[in-house]
Amino acid sequence: MQNLRITSTASYHPPLNITNQQLSTIMDTSDEWIKTRTGIHQRYISNIENTSDLALNVGNQLLTNANLKTTELDLIIIATMSPDAYTPSTAAIVQGELGAKNAIAFDISAACTGFIYAMNTAELMLKSSNWQNAMVIGAEVLSKLIDWKDRSTAVLFGDGAGGVLLQKTTTATPLILGRDLHTFGDLGDKIVAGKTTPKAGFPKQLTSLSPFAMAGRFATHEVPRSIASAVQQANLKLDDIDYFLLHQANERIINQIAKRLGQPITKFPMNISEYGNTGAASEPILLTQAVAHELVKPGNIIAMSGFGGGLSTGTIILNY
Repeated sequence: MQNLRITSTASYHPPLNITNQQLSTIMDTSDEWIKTRTGIHQRYISNIENTSDLALNVGNQLLTNANLKTTELDLIIIATMSPDAYTPSTAAIVQGELGAKNAIAFDISAACTGFIYAMNTAELMLKSSNWQNAMVIGAEVLSKLIDWKDRSTAVLFGDGAGGVLLQKTTTATPLILGRDLHTFGDLGDKIVAGKTTPKAGFPKQLTSLSPFAMAGRFATHEVPRSIASAVQQANLKLDDIDYFLLHQANERIINQIAKRLGQPITKFPMNISEYGNTGAASEPILLTQAVAHELVKPGNIIAMSGFGGGLSTGTIILNY
């Protein structure tokens, strides 16, 4: 029986670095206020690169790292809530730019849980077909959706992309050992961005997009439940998990999740201080860094968990 392996990881961020001090010059905030409440010191912001540009950079890295030809790609999935356009999909743009003529491509919109949903989708599609190679990327240019006068949201987000290459192998152990996915649509109004409203009358004016708006908390309760459920499905215990790679939303949230799970914070690597909240890109960026620094190694058992708009949660237990 064929299973899957992650054979390549990659990440990319735009060159422009915006510090908390710089933000304090355009809104009522300070470096201390932001660091104390979020753990964020800086973030990267795109000036001219769109979401597909960030994803394309990651895609090229993934292919180079795996020594794979673009024509060998069967599937490209991009998780994003900040696409280049309503249509074509960001994944289709990347497919065209790569010249991956044999790959089908589409986006998944599940906000900060998007990469986890995309990984599950790619795994199921590969296993149920004769396809061999899938590219899964989380990419965001969230700065397009920010109200830079609203310090409750503007200080949180950054732009970036990260991804993995999934390939079929003859290994006996599945890549995904357990999973837990939930959507809380009745709470969807708690995190909203890019909302459109039909205009009355005819002919109608062109619709506009709403900026980010957030209210309420649910992560500190729902994410530990999701992780515990996925671990149980994998027939493992929490202590069996080598590292917990969580969506980088807020340092305080991650600390609280670690406490609720009864696990040492050393098992929860973080990069939020450098990147801020990069939405669907945060988990694959963190994974790429952990692999590059040899923190995560082959044979490690990893819990990856995303949470955010939808509202939604998603956890996968990986045999890396």
